[in-house]
Amino acid sequence: MTQTAFGSRVLPLTERAVTALDAVTAEARRLTEPDDPKIRMGVSPLIGPHLVGRAFAAVRDLPTPRDLVLREANMQDLRDGLQAGQLDLILIPAVTAMPRFEHRVIDVEPVVIVGTTADDGTSLELTEAGNQQFILVPEACGLATFTTQLFHANEVPLHTYPGEAASYRVLEEWAALGLGSAMLPQSRLTSPTVPHRPLLNAGREVQISFEAVWNPDSALHTDLTLLVQQLSASR
Repeated sequence: MTQTAFGSRVLPLTERAVTALDAVTAEARRLTEPDDPKIRMGVSPLIGPHLVGRAFAAVRDLPTPRDLVLREANMQDLRDGLQAGQLDLILIPAVTAMPRFEHRVIDVEPVVIVGTTADDGTSLELTEAGNQQFILVPEACGLATFTTQLFHANEVPLHTYPGEAASYRVLEEWAALGLGSAMLPQSRLTSPTVPHRPLLNAGREVQISFEAVWNPDSALHTDLTLLVQQLSASR
């Protein structure tokens, strides 16, 4: 079976219409149930527990007491959930634009290199990293996008291992086996004792930024803005 030319043109329009209808339904429910105490927050697997803990603390300081309901998912599912009104706020690495939504950087942290060359703990320049092979995870959490963008923006070649690791722990294990190096935010190391090296770019620490994204038309806009301000101020 193959899709007809008519179906190829109409199906994407239908899917967008259904998504928009879901968003209208979800927002209408929120507007007609203003006493709902929940804030539904989606987080990328790359978000560290320290940032989630700060979110819970910030919610407790809101003028209106609310519960924080978490959902961890890949980047595309989080963006879809926000657009459909199924999530109120998402915390993601700042690697992909969402033009019609409000954004604010809430955290930055250093990026480190894990691998067999990390035993001495000395720093590694990005240009030197271009000589290594990197193990990547599937493009779900934003880490592979960050890695690719970092190398391309600085015109450094990115050599990748032909396979993919399923988790950050596997990245560390495979790097220890000598299959290649791995790049991680420092908070995602499974232990501080894992051999790693700080990554520098022209002598400056390479950092990854995390942002909060929310809908400016949300019925919870005031509380969401206060929550994000608290997260940003406490970083």
